[in-house]
Amino acid sequence: MNHRARRRFSQNFLVDRAYIDRIVSAVAPSRDDHIVEIGPGLGALTEPLLDAACRIDVIEVDRDAARVLEGRFPGRNLTVHCTDFLTFDLASVGTDLRVVGNLPYHISTPILFAVDRCRDQVRDCTFMLQKEVVDRMIAAPASRDYGRLSVMLQCHWRIERLFDVPPTVFRPQPKVWSSVVCMQPARTVSVSDAGLFYRIVEAAFSKRRKTLRNALREILTDADFEASGIDPGRRGETLSVAEFAMLADHAGKRFTSSSG
Repeated sequence: MNHRARRRFSQNFLVDRAYIDRIVSAVAPSRDDHIVEIGPGLGALTEPLLDAACRIDVIEVDRDAARVLEGRFPGRNLTVHCTDFLTFDLASVGTDLRVVGNLPYHISTPILFAVDRCRDQVRDCTFMLQKEVVDRMIAAPASRDYGRLSVMLQCHWRIERLFDVPPTVFRPQPKVWSSVVCMQPARTVSVSDAGLFYRIVEAAFSKRRKTLRNALREILTDADFEASGIDPGRRGETLSVAEFAMLADHAGKRFTSSSG
């Protein structure tokens, strides 16, 4: 396989057998599983997953890499989709999906949000991402890494960092450490108006150093803060996921009553 990693696809191929085995062990695939692999590259994870899983769909944007995969695994229960995952309809391949992948670092956040939108079709996800992204995914309120990504994902997922991965196990070597994370859909809070919730979270963190009263003045009123019991003098980075949901819930009730 004489395939050169392409920078425009943010390709860093995992080549260390020990770490490949650790990731596959974390997935713990079985014959009844339907796995979707994002960005399989040359198939370092695909091969051991094929040996254990009943069916695999892979989404690979690099045409040359997609051809390599089709040539490596003829006759196996593998479907190669040569396309950009961000334009792919994940629901089109089924339900109860187990999603895995060494995600391209330059678009990992958009991929996470795309998977989040299809969470009803997903059983779990096992991803390798840049360590700093995983730090943000699992961050607690009032910490340096806590932000929009933390709130949006923690609202719908139970997230666990499994282990860190050094740059030396990739070819070419990235300049950063990676982490493997497991995500399982979980309704951690109840959000009645998802659109309003997302607007509030985005506004709170787009003006991170401002108080909630100033950052959310175009969305919330003093009555919304009073009804939710949240001090408008706080900053968004100090609110828990549940507190963001409470703000959205009280504002949503106001919008509903005013429109009625």
